[in-house]
Amino acid sequence: MDYKIKSRIWIESEHGVFLGEGRVKLLKAIAQTGSLSKAASTLEMSYKKAWNLLDSMNKTAKEPLVITATGGKGGGGADITDYGQKVIQTFDTINQKCWEFLDHELQQISL
Repeated sequence: MDYKIKSRIWIESEHGVFLGEGRVKLLKAIAQTGSLSKAASTLEMSYKKAWNLLDSMNKTAKEPLVITATGGKGGGGADITDYGQKVIQTFDTINQKCWEFLDHELQQISL
């Protein structure tokens, strides 16, 4: 019989959730689209929810993850900071290593 193991990782601070899979998807969508509004739309998320998630992450992080510019004639935008890129990469690495570990451990009962 084949078994599958499921896991979700998130990072918390004393203020609550800092980072999780959904928040990282939002950061990646911002990086791809250059816009919080477009990122929210891509993820079928309301702009308000996306803004609240981003605001929460930026306030919890030791440095801003995203820098936003207000819209207007030239339009707004959002840019992932270098620190934001590092956080995304680190989270992805943690997830990958966790899944590899869990798959390896699961093999012990699948033999």
